[in-house]
Amino acid sequence: MVYQPATGARDLLPLDVARQRWLEQRLEQVFHRWGYQEIITPTIEKIETLIAGGALESDTLIHLRHGDGESLGLRPELTASIARAAVTRMAGVTFPQRLYYKANVFRRSPLQGMSAQRLTQQQEFFQTGAELIGGGGLAADAEILLIVQDCLHNLGLSPCYLLLGDGGLTQMLLGEFPPEWRGLIRQNLARLDRVALESLPATLRNRALDLFDLRGAATDVCDRLEDWPLSTPAQERLQQLKSLIDLIGSSDHPLPLTLDLSLIQSFDYYTGIVFDVMAQTETELKVVAQGGRYDQLLGTYHPEGQSTPGIGFVFNLEDLEQALLRTGHLATGIAHSQWLVIPTAENALGAAFAHAQTLRLEGTTRVEVALEMLAPEQFRAYARDRNIPYLAWVDAQGRPQVEALSTEMVRC
Repeated sequence: MVYQPATGARDLLPLDVARQRWLEQRLEQVFHRWGYQEIITPTIEKIETLIAGGALESDTLIHLRHGDGESLGLRPELTASIARAAVTRMAGVTFPQRLYYKANVFRRSPLQGMSAQRLTQQQEFFQTGAELIGGGGLAADAEILLIVQDCLHNLGLSPCYLLLGDGGLTQMLLGEFPPEWRGLIRQNLARLDRVALESLPATLRNRALDLFDLRGAATDVCDRLEDWPLSTPAQERLQQLKSLIDLIGSSDHPLPLTLDLSLIQSFDYYTGIVFDVMAQTETELKVVAQGGRYDQLLGTYHPEGQSTPGIGFVFNLEDLEQALLRTGHLATGIAHSQWLVIPTAENALGAAFAHAQTLRLEGTTRVEVALEMLAPEQFRAYARDRNIPYLAWVDAQGRPQVEALSTEMVRC
């Protein structure tokens, strides 16, 4: 029998880990500079916690069996867990709270038959993201988008493209349609299903297609909105969106921006801005980050239904890595040891370990001790294969002879 990882999971080998840690460390540097603190939430949550926000379908969750009948699942994302923690465990803290995370998440595609492709789809993903809890308005929206830009700059990833929408404004634009049609039109917008919109009754079709096409340069989209009968709240929201675009556009590292007011989800999770960040991989454009404002979510978890504004984003590390591969910034090899300490006889093993520890305390980051007796050339071949530049041959009295593989052996 050949043992393999569980369906949809994979092993991360040392080079994979080195690349992921590099990504996480570069992103953490930015989070720390902006005053964000790390939070760790459980891998396992109650099913009702995971679906309470209305952004997840139950069949995308990986359910767990529990003996006492409690319905549990593996977290498919972190925002719901952080929202739960913010209004329960962190109740009474001063807002805003700036939090970031790095974690694995688990989810599956909605059931579409048990095909071979369905059985082998990835189900474990790695993410790093940030949540600004208790921050509302223009300043908080700008902070999140500026952090995203700062992260991409710190990674050296370019070009990247920002696709920006506003779920609240789009919902106001949908208010022009009869109530019985709004849900269907919203779903077709979320699915980018232009054909379905073209099949609407003539009295609805043109305006629905206009909404579908509300994407492009920010000035062009705003000009087209002048033909819409905007309510006073919608006009105010549009003005705030313009101010946000001006603000992030004047930053040190602005991203090319497309304003897309058809950028919505089929659920009412986002209440304000929503965005995707696209980056070019070797074969295609991929969404490497996404996020938005969710001002009603925390009220779902609050014991008294008290709402607190929130906004956040997440980087999908696998997609981010694919985009960075072409830049040459990611690690191409793993860190190697600087020393191989070799006991020259069986009674020299203790002295070899002691010498290795001395090297470590002197600041040498990686030191290995040979674990078996081999011929000298075998040790040298091992060191060359592992890119270890120095050998230390240690006798029973603890006296080392140092050999640099490119030079003659010298006594120290």
